[in-house]
Amino acid sequence: TMFGLFSSSSSSKGIEDDLMNLKLSAKQLKRESAKSEKEMAKAKEQVRKAIDKNRLEIAREYSTLGILHKKTSGDYLRLAVRTEAVAAKLEVAIKTQKVTTSMGQITKTMGKVMQTMNLVKIQETMDKFEKVGQK
Repeated sequence: TMFGLFSSSSSSKGIEDDLMNLKLSAKQLKRESAKSEKEMAKAKEQVRKAIDKNRLEIAREYSTLGILHKKTSGDYLRLAVRTEAVAAKLEVAIKTQKVTTSMGQITKTMGKVMQTMNLVKIQETMDKFEKVGQK
C-alpha cells in the first residue's frame, strides 16, 4: 500500500475502500490544518504577551513558532485539497466502470432479444439501456 491509502486489491470493493480511505485522509488532513491554525493563534498571543513584558527574544522565538505553524497549516490544507481531487477522480472512474459494466450486460441482452424479434422485450431492454445511459 502507498502510505496506507491504497489497498492491494483491484476489485471494485477494494477500489471503493480506497475511495473511502482517501476521503477520510482528506478530512484528517483538514483537521490537522485546523490544529496548526490554532497553534499559530496561540503562538501569536504568546508573542503579544512577551512584547508586553518587554521580552523581545522570547517574542521572536514565539513568532518563529507561529510562522512554522502557519506554514504547516497551509501544507496540510494543500495536501487535503489534492487528496480530495484524487478521490473525486477515483469516484468518477468507479461510476464510469459501473455504467460500462451495466451497458455491456444490457448490450448482450439486447442482442439476444433482437434475435427473437419480440417487440415487448426489445422495448424493455431499450428502456433499461436508456436508464443506464442517464446515470
